[in-house]
Order: sequence, then structure tokens, then C-alpha cells
Amino acid sequence: MTAFSLELVPRISRAQSMDALSSQASAAGYKAVLMAAGRLGKFFPMMMTAAGTIPPARVLVMGAGVAGLQAIATARRLGAVVSAYDVRPAVKEEVQSLGATFIELALETQEGEGGYAKEQSEEFLRKQRELIGEHVAKSDVVITTAAVPGRRAPLLVTGEMVKGMRPGSVIVDLAADTGGNVELTKAGADVEVGGVTIIGTRNVPSTMPLHASQLYARNVANLLLHLVKDGAIVLDFDDEITKGSCVTHDGEIVNERAKQMAAAPTK
Repeated sequence: MTAFSLELVPRISRAQSMDALSSQASAAGYKAVLMAAGRLGKFFPMMMTAAGTIPPARVLVMGAGVAGLQAIATARRLGAVVSAYDVRPAVKEEVQSLGATFIELALETQEGEGGYAKEQSEEFLRKQRELIGEHVAKSDVVITTAAVPGRRAPLLVTGEMVKGMRPGSVIVDLAADTGGNVELTKAGADVEVGGVTIIGTRNVPSTMPLHASQLYARNVANLLLHLVKDGAIVLDFDDEITKGSCVTHDGEIVNERAKQMAAAPTK
């Protein structure tokens, strides 16, 4: 059996139309903001009324990949003041183009110095948590989007950070299915800690079934069209897309990541 996985489609420009991870992440990022807005108990935009002026909500998006950028754009459309953090400085311009503030930690400017990360890695992580914690504490909404395919999601928000937030604040953890970016997340449930609500909804794209399904169907169709030439399946393993997304062929597991996962001991 020759098997392909859309999860393994290389994330390159030529394969964007087949990239199911991106299409579903876009749906998740959009819906995450709506979920947060529905639970926050505050207006997102600044409201100027005869009864007084209401300040805008402050939203922090952690991770500026596809889901994060969609969350930023949606929160901005709703009128929130948005900031974002990502370990990749290269995404700064994308974040700013959407009208959000890119959070730059002083530690990141030292990454290129010889021996720094290895020698002071524990101090780096401690300081990073400390600095991010200050931004988390000031936010009404935190949306976490960091995911690593095939591995546990990285921990971004500790229990102490959650306790530092104001009562009534909301966190949406889009990585709940793979362990969560937030230490206190419970996959498939909403939990409240000190008045802060942590939303751990599983498979957020499935809460938008019509458009999520349409997008996924297009991804599947585009991959099939790539593999079919003149009505016949043509497997060109010199092609980056075909090779990268193939899991099994000629009775063997041919994808390196799949090989590693198959060889890993089960718990």
C-alpha cells in the first residue's frame, strides 16, 4: 500500500494549496478569538458612551504562525489592542502589518552570541518566563497557538502566570489536544483558576464544520491532482511534495518522521 498524509505535506510555497495544517489552523485562530470574546464579559473595542468611555480589551497571542496571525487579525477587527510573541523574530513584520505590537524580549537579541544559549540556557528560560509573565498579567485574553506536529506542545504559560492574571480574564489554548501550551489546561474542558477561565476545547476547527470541511476538501483534491497526470497516478519521488507526504511505499515506511514514531517505545 502506498499511503500519503496531508499532515506531512511540506510547508513550502508550491504546496500551500494542499497544506491542511494551515487551512485548519486558520479556522482555529479565527474561532479562538470568538470563543474568548464570548466568555470575556467585556467589550473588545473601545466604547465611547454618554455613561463613560470603556477601554479596549487587551489581547496577547502567543505564536505567530497561521493560527496566531488569524487570531491577531480577528481580534483587531473586533477592536482589541493586540500584542503577539513568537520566538522567531522574522515574523515581526507580519505581526505589525496586522496592526499588532510585536513583543521583543531583550534575551532574544543575544541568541547569536557564541556559547550564550548553552551556558545560560536555564537562566534564559527563567528570564523568558518572567518577561512573558508580565505581558500575560496585563492581558484580558491570551490565545496560545504553538504546536509541534507529532510531539507534545511546548509549555508557554505556567500556573503562576495564570494566577497573576486579573479575575475575569480568558485563555484559549489551541494546543489542548497535544498536551496544551498552558500548564493548567484540561483537554476537552474549561477550567477556572482564581477567576481566570482556561478554554481547552479539542479540535477547534470542527466547531466550524462547513468551512473547515470545504477547506480540507480543497487540500485533499489539490494533493490528488498533484499525484495524477493524464488520468493516472504518477509517483515521482524526486518531487519534494510527493516524497515528503508519502508515509508507506513498497511495503516499507519511507517517511523519516513516521519511522521514528513507529520505532518509539509505547507507553
